[in-house]
Amino acid sequence: QVQLAESGGGLVQAGGSLRLSCAASGRTFSTYAMGWFRQAPGKERAFIAAISWSGITTYYADFVKGRFTISRDNAKNTVALQMNSLKPEDTAVYYCAAGSFALATTIEGEYDYWGQGTQVTVSS
Repeated sequence: QVQLAESGGGLVQAGGSLRLSCAASGRTFSTYAMGWFRQAPGKERAFIAAISWSGITTYYADFVKGRFTISRDNAKNTVALQMNSLKPEDTAVYYCAAGSFALATTIEGEYDYWGQGTQVTVSS
């Protein structure tokens, strides 16, 4: 069992930056692939980024490439999402997810555990 808790959301102006963090419970965190997803009002939840258990492999959605960076610290049981050059269309609730598989995946249904989400609002 893994419990996830996101933090770091908030209100930021367009062009600004935020760093989201996801803290995980459980002693097997380092064996889980981790992902970030987001859900904007009226839209389905969408994949943003994923990272393998080792941190070597990462995937990004095209619309965040070059702006967002996913990273993890297995010693601290955390995964982070650094978000730069934020746009109003990045406004959404951001979720972290954990999957009991080694390699990263973009597929929402593959993930086993989800956090409660953190709101990110980007003003124009």
